[in-house]
Amino acid sequence: MSVSRRRFFGFTAAALAPIHQFTAAALAPIHQAATHKTRAAREVGGTMYVGTYGDGIGIATYDGRGTITATGSIAGVADPSFVIRSGNFLYAVNEQDVGEVTAIDIAGIPKILNRRPNNGSGPCHLAKIGDHLLTANYGSGDIAVHPINADGSLGQQTDLVKHEGSGPHAHQVVQAGDYVLAVDLGTDSIYTYTLAGGKLTLQHQAKVQAGAGPRHLVFHPSGRYAYVADELDSTVTVCGYADGVVTPLATQPTAPAGPQNYPGEIVVSADGAFVYVTNRGHNTIAVFRTNGAELEPIGTPGCGGDWPRHCAFDPSGRLLFVANQKSNNIATFLVDQTSGGLTQAGDFSTPTPVCVNV
Repeated sequence: MSVSRRRFFGFTAAALAPIHQFTAAALAPIHQAATHKTRAAREVGGTMYVGTYGDGIGIATYDGRGTITATGSIAGVADPSFVIRSGNFLYAVNEQDVGEVTAIDIAGIPKILNRRPNNGSGPCHLAKIGDHLLTANYGSGDIAVHPINADGSLGQQTDLVKHEGSGPHAHQVVQAGDYVLAVDLGTDSIYTYTLAGGKLTLQHQAKVQAGAGPRHLVFHPSGRYAYVADELDSTVTVCGYADGVVTPLATQPTAPAGPQNYPGEIVVSADGAFVYVTNRGHNTIAVFRTNGAELEPIGTPGCGGDWPRHCAFDPSGRLLFVANQKSNNIATFLVDQTSGGLTQAGDFSTPTPVCVNV
């Protein structure tokens, strides 16, 4: 039986309301600054795509101060809870019991190219690896593979690999050089695959602490370490990594003892000095300083809302956007790149944000 992640913790996500009627004019940047300093701040920014539960992907712009402005939406994409961008294309999961993935051309006015069933349930994460799109299906506990055509559209599925064990819940798929890693919350495992000819071949399985519930991982820029956000026991597992083999080394709690807490997203600064983890329940961002195979906790500032599901740096690394699912807002934080500290600088209201792509 499939499991709805929207009901997993006893709540139902609100339906997505339209952000704006999308128009071609919304694609053009707007500069209204009165001074050169303000103009410069606005010119450093970009486009944001917001994954949600409901119908449609939100579109917004942000400036160098972290101010977010809604500019439109892409309708006709059901429950796009995770969205990635590759050049002029967006790819989104359709996180429903009968899972699908959607390809969108964003070179001009956004246009849905096609949608493919992935023969799994509850797809919640995806990654473009070479000329293939891989999807992690939470409900059915498997990884789906689709080829990407030259025009950005998706071809027929070429593989579907089921994770073995009790109650598998595939939660993330990422590339690691020549390998593909899949994180599974249900089996407390990180699987290593190779991908060739559209087919996955298992190479290694690493087990974290039983009951930890690994959700997402991120690599240190050196490639020697991976940090895993454990959803069910509110920890981060530090792992060594070499040639496809993940080796758990140590764990750190992400929040003080107290109310139940479920880590959501984990990111690392571009220089590898700091790791950030969203705490759903404690409603904070756990900040760690990296030190080889160790993480040093340095603070848990508030997340600017309720239930911080996802977060993402802007390309400069100076801004961190936090999607607060239950309070229907995206909080913007200025990142002190020396101390790792966070200072909230903005608050953008939008229905059920669960993924921020910048």
